[in-house]
Amino acid sequence: MHMKAVYLLASITISITSHSAHASELKRLDYEGFTVWVDCDKRGAVKFQYNAQHDTGSYKRLKSFHIDPNVPSSCQQLSAKTYKQKGQRYDRGHLVPANHLDYSKVAIRQSNFMTNILPQAANMNRGAWLLTEEITECYRDIDELLVIGGVLWGDNLNDDFFTESHGVKTPDASWKVIIRNDRAIAWIIPNIADAKRNRLDEYIVTIQELELVTGESIPVDEYLKHEKPEYSWVIPRGCNKG
Repeated sequence: MHMKAVYLLASITISITSHSAHASELKRLDYEGFTVWVDCDKRGAVKFQYNAQHDTGSYKRLKSFHIDPNVPSSCQQLSAKTYKQKGQRYDRGHLVPANHLDYSKVAIRQSNFMTNILPQAANMNRGAWLLTEEITECYRDIDELLVIGGVLWGDNLNDDFFTESHGVKTPDASWKVIIRNDRAIAWIIPNIADAKRNRLDEYIVTIQELELVTGESIPVDEYLKHEKPEYSWVIPRGCNKG
């Protein structure tokens, strides 16, 4: 049993097929400081969650990526190598960024497991998606934040460049919710080259809309689910984003 929804977002159409909860095996992976849920059928993560606390660390992000030795190979990508496609620029995009785990060498290393990595259009990864990470980085020094996110696989076959090399399709979009006390903000960001930093505000959605599209239940008060900020949270002056 499944249903298809078409979601209009920033002048593109994301076509999403929603399957029942038992349609595929989801494996919960509890790493140090963050959790990801991997869809073994897709060989990729579908959801992540972590608490972003006051920045007390300065360990450097590692350059190397790895397959998680403790997760069955049938649930992981086939390779930890870069995503290469002629004429297209894709990054090994983090779901949970290493910079938010820089208090721990273990967590930093685990953030580079391919279970926390998916193909992201380079401009999106270094643009709109990066800005959500910077907003988190700045506001975690003000209040502890709950960050929940994931991907929408969609039905677009034209960008599935890495099924042979890595065994994984390319998500059509990524989503994220940042919860700060009695405030929250949510985005659905298309995984396209046009999803640059200056377009992040276009991707703001209500939490109710996000729940409808993703099937997730976000743990906020009901009134917050209907609020839609006009702009993304402003990065405070003097914030150290490192």
